[in-house]
Amino acid sequence: MRSKKFLNAEQAKLAWDVPGLVAGVDEAGRGPLAGPVVAAAVILDERSPIKGLADSKVLTAARREQLYDEIRAKALCCSIALASVEEIDQLNILQATMLAMQRAVNGLRLKPTKVLVDGNRLPALNVLAEAIVSGDALVPAISAASILAKVTRDRMLEDLHVRFPDYGFDRHKGYGTAQHLKALEEHGPLDIHRRSFAPVARAWAARSGGVA
Repeated sequence: MRSKKFLNAEQAKLAWDVPGLVAGVDEAGRGPLAGPVVAAAVILDERSPIKGLADSKVLTAARREQLYDEIRAKALCCSIALASVEEIDQLNILQATMLAMQRAVNGLRLKPTKVLVDGNRLPALNVLAEAIVSGDALVPAISAASILAKVTRDRMLEDLHVRFPDYGFDRHKGYGTAQHLKALEEHGPLDIHRRSFAPVARAWAARSGGVA
């Protein structure tokens, strides 16, 4: 039985605050049927505020691209990491997401004294951390991380569209839309599809005569 590597938010509520650098962490790509899950960690510079930071999901693609460049230019440091499709299938999507977040934090050039993570679970970290539900809408550093993660992953899926134009990755970004499900049925799954996700498993089984 796999040991519990990650903490519930209830186990890590902080009753105090600490001075020093604070990193925001968020991910993109937990729900799609294809592609990696991407996480980002950002330490903002209070001397260089960035206007318009918000949850990446409420921003237009054009605005996310603008903010992506501004975040990369103005943040004290940032780090982007991922967990591969193979890791998602091996570990499950939750564990793979936590792994990507852990890698993003560990990749920061500066070590934060505190990490704020969007959601209700925490990756295993060697630094004080707190999970914040809806943090991507409440905490600027988490908003910045959500934008970096979303833009990075969207660019990856657009690159996949160039390689596999029949699947429409440029439109649905790997999510299980009707267009994507139809493409899976007509063309079969690719190596970048997540076999542990039910629609993909069914497509593999159909292509292999019932063996997933």
